[in-house]
Amino acid sequence: MEDIKMATPTITNEHLAKAITYSQYRDMIDKLLAENKTTGTNHSEDMVEYTRMNMHRMRRVEKTVLEDDLIQVLLSVQTKMVWVVLTEAWCGDAAQNVPAIVKFADASPLIEVKLLLRDENPEVMDAYLTNGGRSIPKLIALDAETLEVLGTWGPRPEPAQQLFLDLKAQNVPYQEFAEKLHGWYAKDKTRTLQQEFICLISKWSELTAPADMSVARCS
Repeated sequence: MEDIKMATPTITNEHLAKAITYSQYRDMIDKLLAENKTTGTNHSEDMVEYTRMNMHRMRRVEKTVLEDDLIQVLLSVQTKMVWVVLTEAWCGDAAQNVPAIVKFADASPLIEVKLLLRDENPEVMDAYLTNGGRSIPKLIALDAETLEVLGTWGPRPEPAQQLFLDLKAQNVPYQEFAEKLHGWYAKDKTRTLQQEFICLISKWSELTAPADMSVARCS
């Protein structure tokens, strides 16, 4: 799910300086869980349990195999980018998407991922609301040189977002809600996310096709 391209920088070098890598994020979560805590200020038993479940989800998603057409586009990227992702350890959608997004970026020498905790950066989060809500994960793609916002993605792949909205409209109980949403992720295995990013990267970056490869542009 993508929002319109924005021209005004809302993320500064100061934000980037305090952002963390995915490895640092994982280490931080491990240390917090060892103390029966999670990110943010709510360390209730439920929130800590969500975080433990999310660690299992993250480890599974980290095993994602990238599709050839996505690898082709990633190898064709000519624009140096920073992908800033707003996240929290207790967020199930973040666990299902952030590890895959990091893996996408790792396939390109010109893309770097920086993570910011949502609740510690409200001024950034509030510039990228989804339907008026602080939904995460939220990715903001920046030109690494100018910090121009090239585009955004989040908080879910389009079919998952539609499922979320449908379930919310039906007032489905939380447990059933979570089972259906995470069931979609388990069945999809990041395929939809990968296809969405093929189109997004084609919009965000200048692309040069490697030898013997043709890069399909998305409309």
